[in-house]
Amino acid sequence: MAKKQFKAESRRLLEMMVNSIYTNREIFLRELISNASDALDKRYFEGLTDKSKNASKKDLWIKITPNKDARTLVIEDTGIGMTDKELESNLGTIARSGSAEFREALEKNTSKIDIIGQFGVGFYSAFMVAKKVTVDSRPAGGDKAYRWVSSGEDGYTISEIEKDTVGTTITLELKDDTEDEKFGEFLEEWTIRNLIKKYSDYVRYPIKMDVKKSIPDPTEEGKTIDTMEEETLNSMVPLWKKNKNKISDEDYNEFYKSTFSDWENPQRHLHYNVEGNVSYTALLYIPGKTPFNFYNTDYESGLRLYSKGVFILDNAKDLLPECYRFVKGLVDSDDLNLNISREILQQDRQVKALSKSIDKKITGMLEDMLEKEREEYEKFYENFGLNLKYSIYKSYGALKEKLQDFLLYRSSKDGSYTTLKEYVSRMKEDQKEIYYACGSTIDDIEKLPVLSKVRNKGYEILYFTDSIDEFVIRMMMNYDEKPFRSVTEAGLDLDTEEEKKARETTAEENKDMLEAMKNALGENVSEVRISSRLTDDPVCLVADQGMSIEMEKVLSQDPMNRGLKATKILEINPNHPIFAKLQDVFRTQPDALNDYADILYDQARLIEGLPIEDPAEYARRIVDLMVNAALPKKDDSPVEAEIVE
Repeated sequence: MAKKQFKAESRRLLEMMVNSIYTNREIFLRELISNASDALDKRYFEGLTDKSKNASKKDLWIKITPNKDARTLVIEDTGIGMTDKELESNLGTIARSGSAEFREALEKNTSKIDIIGQFGVGFYSAFMVAKKVTVDSRPAGGDKAYRWVSSGEDGYTISEIEKDTVGTTITLELKDDTEDEKFGEFLEEWTIRNLIKKYSDYVRYPIKMDVKKSIPDPTEEGKTIDTMEEETLNSMVPLWKKNKNKISDEDYNEFYKSTFSDWENPQRHLHYNVEGNVSYTALLYIPGKTPFNFYNTDYESGLRLYSKGVFILDNAKDLLPECYRFVKGLVDSDDLNLNISREILQQDRQVKALSKSIDKKITGMLEDMLEKEREEYEKFYENFGLNLKYSIYKSYGALKEKLQDFLLYRSSKDGSYTTLKEYVSRMKEDQKEIYYACGSTIDDIEKLPVLSKVRNKGYEILYFTDSIDEFVIRMMMNYDEKPFRSVTEAGLDLDTEEEKKARETTAEENKDMLEAMKNALGENVSEVRISSRLTDDPVCLVADQGMSIEMEKVLSQDPMNRGLKATKILEINPNHPIFAKLQDVFRTQPDALNDYADILYDQARLIEGLPIEDPAEYARRIVDLMVNAALPKKDDSPVEAEIVE
């Protein structure tokens, strides 16, 4: 029996197959089972019109038999089988796919049947784990059987054999174990179970294996004996292929928890089918809680990809928009073009169309939840709203139109969540901007001195408590053509014309004092001026154009930050008693004004949540003022304390 050689290009492809094409050796079992499933499909289909190839459903199966002593793994099927010429054609020439030819033949007759194989290379993944592969096959409708044997690149032989049953039996003689590679693990029952569960659980034919069972000994009470029983390892019918009306919420929840290793029930599921240019079935979930590593770089997003019920790829990022990376789930499609190893999606119009369709479905699900189940949406937003904000920021505002109506913020109205659309609908007729304030917590924001004037005008204020918030609205710029305006921004002006004139007059009259305070503070501030926004508090810090104070605080936590700071303006309340004291000090003790300026500046920093440069010096100045201040007279009503010269 002469040995035949693979063609030169086939030898090179076989070498690539073993060393490069597949990234995970364990998928060899998936490939061989997929080929067996194809062979069963062909026999069933051809048997409908050719009685010699006919077989009942119960006689169509796949069987796995491990043998640790012989170090062999056998994959047997009762499919269509192959003649000697088909063995020569399909296995002797790598990348010649009988499944692909069968599909083409069916398409010409406008018939439909699911065929997994496309490239004719999956069979050769067996050589990643086997040093020798033997294929015994008898075609349906034929009375002769043939054996194909190969040890890899050295070629193959084909000979006639005796075989009682129709179908194909593949025997893998596993490679010897080494320190780095343990091929013998593929003979372990638990390994085979796990691989079939992972890759082939939804193959439509039973995948069987003889397993050891302990049963009561009929001859002696209290003892057991070991026996081998045939067990079906796969469930065969995917949950997502079942009629939705026959699937309970509990079924969906249990499938989610077992498939995606979560202890919590999902918050929401979406199960649907699409027929069209790209047909697919999807089962999508929104987790009930934020995964612990969701915002870490090691978090893997994406959907599981199946092709005709066969697992192809985990975390397929191309199918899921980054802004919806929180979605878990799977997609089963017959129409996607996979690469040669079936492990990576090819970038083509089918992938883009599928991704666009999934994107639209998730968007619709969120819109319905926001509109019809507000409490549920707010629960979702608590878990994943930050991701929506990051998506707008990272896209430089490109996703603004898509995501802006999904954003929620607490506000001064009643502390509850509001959308931007709802905020705008409540705006006063004379209000042209969307006002916001930043802080670590709502309590911190509500203590800001600058809020009083805005509230007194009857304007609603959005509370930004996430560090990313202000960066996001800088990318958005506006909503419904209404710009965002920080209440701590220098350009904020809520005064009437009469109030503006009064402020300008006060500023002009105290120009020298304000300039002296500015000189005392040096580069810490760009200006000291009369405030238009303070009502009860003495001073505040506001940011000039560009970076805000809140952005400075966020960036200061970045180790790569190179000292970027907001340009600050110190504002003084002309209606507060401190203003009269400053005027008096400037008039009678101009040198002491420097201490007052420093103290007020540090106080303003503390109110804004900024650190002060020299806490010890700040404390000393406060004590000095307290020591030097005159006490009120005991026999008179309290009078304003005076500074002793």
